[in-house]
Amino acid sequence: MKDKTGTQKLGLSQQEQQRLARIGDELREGIATLTDIGAAVSIFGSARSKPDAWEYVAAHDLARMLASEGITVVTGGGPGVMEAGNSGAKGQPGASVGLNIELPHEQLANPYLDIDLDFRYFFTRKFLLIRYAIGFAIFPGGFGTVDELFELLTLVQTGKLTRRPIVLVGREYWSGLYQWLLEQVQSKGFISDDDLDIVEIVDSAEEAAAILLECYRREHL
Repeated sequence: MKDKTGTQKLGLSQQEQQRLARIGDELREGIATLTDIGAAVSIFGSARSKPDAWEYVAAHDLARMLASEGITVVTGGGPGVMEAGNSGAKGQPGASVGLNIELPHEQLANPYLDIDLDFRYFFTRKFLLIRYAIGFAIFPGGFGTVDELFELLTLVQTGKLTRRPIVLVGREYWSGLYQWLLEQVQSKGFISDDDLDIVEIVDSAEEAAAILLECYRREHL
């Protein structure tokens, strides 16, 4: 027996039915809100970055350069690099979007958002961080940032996501991870010889902007 949404009720507890309903609500609200934002770039990075850190400044500058061209900037909506991206986009032709996540230690949305959505589930949030982006800029960060990076790599590698720019900003920060992937993972045949071509590593916001804007102009202008 199914309810009006098609959810199979037989064998599902009320708690599980409620969870499925919440997941569906998050996806429906997110898709309805973001479907008209146009071309977007998602910016990832540490929530712990301080305003005087180079990655904070670089994320702000990159977002400003992108949004001044009408590109929507999407972040996780919180502090640190996310705040930097949204503050750089705020007031520009491109919108500033934040997809915030509920955490045990509350993560408040930053004050630079034109569109602010809150999520309970990481996977619904990640789906929407990826869904509307023509490219991605990954700044230094911790577990969450690396998780987002490897999700992108896996989706592109497996053909679940059309190939698009994935730019790692900060050569010094990312080079160790890249070398490990090259010397350990690729050399043992766990990934193909061309899988690492999915990413580009740059040193500056200007280099990242050049890559992302080239993609935007080629595909959308």
